[in-house]
Amino acid sequence: MNRREFVLKSGVALTALAAPTIVPSSVFGANAPSNRINVGFIGTGRQAFGANIPQMLAVPGVQPVCVCDVDSWRLAQAQSLVNSLMAKRDGLAAYNGCAIKPDFRDVLADPDIDALMISTPDHWHVPIGIAAARAKKHFALEKPLTLSVQQGRLLADAVARSGVTNRTDSEFRSLRAQNHAVELIRNGHIGKLEKIVVVLPFDPPPVGVQPDMAVPPELNYDLWLGPTAAVPYTEKRVHDVKQVKMRPNWMRISTYAQGMIANWGAHYFDVVQWAMNTEHSGPVTVEGRGQFPVSLWNTMINFKVQYAYANGVIMTCEQTPTSTPSITYYGSSAWVKIDGYPGVMTASKPELVTLEPEPGELDFSKTLWDKNDFIAAIREGHPALEPIEVGHRSISIAQIGLIACQVEDKLRWNPDKGIFTGNNYANALLAAPLARQQWAVS
Repeated sequence: MNRREFVLKSGVALTALAAPTIVPSSVFGANAPSNRINVGFIGTGRQAFGANIPQMLAVPGVQPVCVCDVDSWRLAQAQSLVNSLMAKRDGLAAYNGCAIKPDFRDVLADPDIDALMISTPDHWHVPIGIAAARAKKHFALEKPLTLSVQQGRLLADAVARSGVTNRTDSEFRSLRAQNHAVELIRNGHIGKLEKIVVVLPFDPPPVGVQPDMAVPPELNYDLWLGPTAAVPYTEKRVHDVKQVKMRPNWMRISTYAQGMIANWGAHYFDVVQWAMNTEHSGPVTVEGRGQFPVSLWNTMINFKVQYAYANGVIMTCEQTPTSTPSITYYGSSAWVKIDGYPGVMTASKPELVTLEPEPGELDFSKTLWDKNDFIAAIREGHPALEPIEVGHRSISIAQIGLIACQVEDKLRWNPDKGIFTGNNYANALLAAPLARQQWAVS
């Protein structure tokens, strides 16, 4: 068995055998094939530069094979970043092992690549994710995973069929303030959970009418559009030219993303579901109101959505022009609140802030960082902490909240079937059809 075969088989062992297969390094000596995971990076924007590339390369045994992007300037910058980080990590005078691939299909076709870190704009997540599953590549996929509940089901089912190791790329379960709150709730230290209040950060004001512009020479704009409709280029539709530090413009356009209810909601709804032990389920009713700007930047703003769960918990999610992110959990005997990022906890009972789990209680204090968790899952053949199925359930909460605001009605949700009960109009909005069929997925 060669190294590539070993890495692939170890990642699918749990699916095939219902138990992890771990081959100790002593079987192979210092050159055990499980020690090195060859990773390709698809998408090299702000998130890749600020988090995903440096964090992934900090995991022992990760070997970067290539970077991939539709923007050649970003590609060159990413290659330089990888080479410099690897030279520093491995104590080398120089490192030149990272190739450039402008088309993600070339990455999927590379037999030397074991795993992928996918950090593209949101509208590309599902086509590339499904293609990665079919190519038998383990992959971590940036959140929000999808643009619709139907897309999420297609992606999750494709992953389940393939057996590859998969992870929703959100670090919030690894943040101690967040997982400490989950411990307190699930260990019963705030009494019976009754209410959750989620506050999401504000969005910048929409931009005015934008002129059509010449496509920058470094950008393959047609490939950037991918499964969406062909429309004229303007910088405020894509990302600011030759920079990777600013929040990209596409995140404010409903064709490519779904605004803050999905962007931060993907994080917060995940930890909320974890806290309630409902990560394979969801709410049973949803209602809300929001504003939809008539602008190029048209994702929902200034919203308030209310969800009810079968366990009796009521969750509200809101955004205002001045809001800052937080989650507050209200129990029958206490409340705990986590403000901001990476999170500061306060509580109605101050002793809860420093209360650590006792023997026999749930303890998440040793939760791995998201990249470490992904690589460990590949090596050891067990599910990652937040697999695609769980990420799909989390982002579905944002998507049904968005639909409730669009139809301005209280909706009944069936989390098992993934449909609304008694509202065909709302059910029609569960799908986000691809505009250009060459990227169709099924």
